[in-house]
Amino acid sequence: MSQSETAMASETLGFQAEVKQLLHLMIHSLYSNKEIFLRELVSNASDACDKLRFEAIDKPELMQGDADLRIRVEYDADKRTITISDNGIGLSRDEAIANLGTIARSGTKEFFSQLTGDKQKDAHLIGQFGVGFYSSFIVADKVSVLSRRAGADATEAVLWESDGQGEFSIMTVEKADRGTAVTLHLRAEEDDFLSGWKLREILRRYSDHISLPVQMLKEEWDSEASKQVKTTEWETVNQANALWTRAKSDVTDEQYKEFYKHVSHDFEDPLAWTHNRVEGRSEYTQLLYVPKRAPFDLWDRDARRGVKLYVKRVFIMDDAEQLLPAYLRFVRGVIDSADLPLNVSREILQESRDVRAIREGSTKRILSVLEDMAENNAEQYAEFWGQFGQVLKEGMGEDAANKERIAKLLRFASTQANSATQSVSLADYVSRMKEGQDKIYYVTGESYAAASNSPHLEIFRKKGLEVLLLSDRVDEWMLSFMQDFEGKSLVSIAKGGLDLDALADEDEKKRQEEVAENFKPLVERLKASLDDKVKDVRVTVRLVDSPSCVVVDANELSPHLLRMLQAAGQAAPEVKPILEINPEHPLIARVQDANDADFAEWALLLLDQAMLAEGAQLKDSASFVKRLNKLLLQSA
Repeated sequence: MSQSETAMASETLGFQAEVKQLLHLMIHSLYSNKEIFLRELVSNASDACDKLRFEAIDKPELMQGDADLRIRVEYDADKRTITISDNGIGLSRDEAIANLGTIARSGTKEFFSQLTGDKQKDAHLIGQFGVGFYSSFIVADKVSVLSRRAGADATEAVLWESDGQGEFSIMTVEKADRGTAVTLHLRAEEDDFLSGWKLREILRRYSDHISLPVQMLKEEWDSEASKQVKTTEWETVNQANALWTRAKSDVTDEQYKEFYKHVSHDFEDPLAWTHNRVEGRSEYTQLLYVPKRAPFDLWDRDARRGVKLYVKRVFIMDDAEQLLPAYLRFVRGVIDSADLPLNVSREILQESRDVRAIREGSTKRILSVLEDMAENNAEQYAEFWGQFGQVLKEGMGEDAANKERIAKLLRFASTQANSATQSVSLADYVSRMKEGQDKIYYVTGESYAAASNSPHLEIFRKKGLEVLLLSDRVDEWMLSFMQDFEGKSLVSIAKGGLDLDALADEDEKKRQEEVAENFKPLVERLKASLDDKVKDVRVTVRLVDSPSCVVVDANELSPHLLRMLQAAGQAAPEVKPILEINPEHPLIARVQDANDADFAEWALLLLDQAMLAEGAQLKDSASFVKRLNKLLLQSA
């Protein structure tokens, strides 16, 4: 290194356990894509320069007369080193320990719990975790980081070194200028990277979109030595202008994909993107991406969300969550405003009229991308829905202005699809409705299997009526904001009395009335026996193969939602179920003929069976088993 170093206080520390685990996984999982180390380190250097530019808005003295921010890449074939340096914000001693020796971020536990041992899958997760610096150890057996924080004295620089085996050393040194230099001591088998041509090729492919100049020493052909030799002149390798400021016609798909990897730290290509310049009341540029996979911390409430915010090409913050609603928290990218002040804070973002305009415009743009995908590429949209469908459903309750657009994007499993795949849209359902049908029917369950095996479906299968099968945790909450679609009301088949009169002929209606009248004595008898356990007992037409089921009134919380509330530790009202019996089932005839001594046992058995079929947990399962065994023996 060119900077003078004077050791003042050396210390050897151990990596956090998670870092050691991560290093091992990364070296083995990402070895087939080794060159990404350069992309990650240049990306980090770019971020460091962005952060300095932002801090210097209030503290211009941090620039120290060196306002031309840049990144430099050097290699030394004799020493077998590559050095990536920048004149950005730099690191203090404490920051070096915190940022290079530990992983201090939410979701760490979830990240490690999802690692499978499958190199391809783990590589994707490692990329999502955003640990670019550690990729150095894929090609290096020793890494040195020399850094001085902007505003710090020359004697307060820090030298961090490690071989990636479990420990690192850190010492206070001198460094003449601010910024960071990361030097990689390459492994014996990594000679390919000790080539100016190879490094330039990687930098042009991975870093062309970076707005700062990425420089290398110019090389010229030496005819006497018959090889390229380095000069003392620095040349810029990349285009060095922000990709989002270019015209769409000047940006290739490959460049869009590489920029996505830069802003998201993802190793996979995005699923889709949109790039637009908006003019009018509010002026801004948006380059927004839909990832291919959900991040491991998608459901972590403490994780920071949002896109990168720039103001007039000056970086402001990484996770500007105010620029998009929470149900679009999976979106990555950049928004560059021409109207916001450079000293904008998160508090100002919450109150700004310009931010509201950006939020509304960006939301509509992403919904347009999804609509186009759903209409023109069903396979791609199915891929999106499998990853982010549950999050998009939250929009029904969060975004009243776009509620109708979101409803058209929703997908569900259904009795028509015969598969757990959620591929049925509400428009699909409406197009297949039977003559005389004016409702969209659905049933909820704790899983696809529970919903698809619900006894409530029996009459619908018999009549050939399609029912949506809802099993995502968010579904019950979402339904409270979605009462209808295109004038057709959504109705739970597990609530209230089914109104299927429009689909029944006169003979069916007459027979139903006769059956209800004939079974009045049994209904009254069951009501008396189950008096404190049910709200009502009645004859039903919804059952075909099952003897009984339980329902609740249309205005009451469903049993499934009540169980979710209880599981979450929230107070839930007590709701007594309504027991419905199938008069044509042989077991009902057996109950009807039971003597007074056994009738109470049969009544409880009918109720407990119905509750189990609904997915409920019995309060006294031992008594249920004992009662069932007794009645089975009597029947035998």
